[in-house]
Amino acid sequence: MASQQDIKRRIQSVRNTRKITKALELVSASKLRRAQLRIEALRPYADRTRDLMMEAASHAHLHGQPLLARREPGRVGIIVLTGDRGLAGAFNAQVLRHAFALERQLRGDGVEVHWLVAGKKGRSTLGFRRYEIDQSWIGFSDRPSYHDAQAIARKAAELYENGEVDRVVIVYNQFVSALVQRVVERDLLPIPEEALAHGEAEEREAALLGDFIYEPEPEEILQRLLPVYVETELYRALLESAASEQGARMTAMRNASGNAADLISSLTLDMNRARQAEITQEILEVVAGADALTG
Repeated sequence: MASQQDIKRRIQSVRNTRKITKALELVSASKLRRAQLRIEALRPYADRTRDLMMEAASHAHLHGQPLLARREPGRVGIIVLTGDRGLAGAFNAQVLRHAFALERQLRGDGVEVHWLVAGKKGRSTLGFRRYEIDQSWIGFSDRPSYHDAQAIARKAAELYENGEVDRVVIVYNQFVSALVQRVVERDLLPIPEEALAHGEAEEREAALLGDFIYEPEPEEILQRLLPVYVETELYRALLESAASEQGARMTAMRNASGNAADLISSLTLDMNRARQAEITQEILEVVAGADALTG
């Protein structure tokens, strides 16, 4: 059995660890709330952008729009959104696992895969597996800006317009709750046809009452709106991923704090047993000494 001093040192070490995990839990909870507010603030802008794009598409000739051109997918670009840090449970592992499964499926169909990755964890994992990465972005996983989404969107659009890829897929964690983050795989390019479908939802019909007079022509307006739509979708995914990361980290740190508390209780019990054993041993030594003197 370990001595009291050894157990005390271990208890103090676990207590220090619990302080760190508790602090990380509180920080993540605060960041999660801010991330949720940013998602809510984006929704009206994203919905209105889609409304305008649908309206322009309904009056424009769609031929000749590079981001709408559909080709036989011989080369696919996969955009993976991960975090820059760990200590977030299965947040990074599950999105990378899904991306690798998608890659195996595509390669099995004879499709060439190009990698675009956001986040240090994704970049390091792909680098460790010796994958060639077309481009990576780091440093903004916990608080992405619209400028970060623009950078990724422009690279994806450039690859697509130049014919280097025939399809672009984005894989990320969609925020459901602090306890649940669902891995989502979505087509980004070419822009899905349902994104241009006019009047599918009642709320969109109400938003588009009245006639529009277009200046310049609707084709030119649509050409400007399509990249904005791609940027907005990427920004939404980055915000969802950021919220998911904070939710996963908050849950992981809460579980770690609970495990630390259980371990402290167990070690305290062991320390009490060790102290009792030492007291018993001292009593036995005193009794044995007394017996020796009287004998």
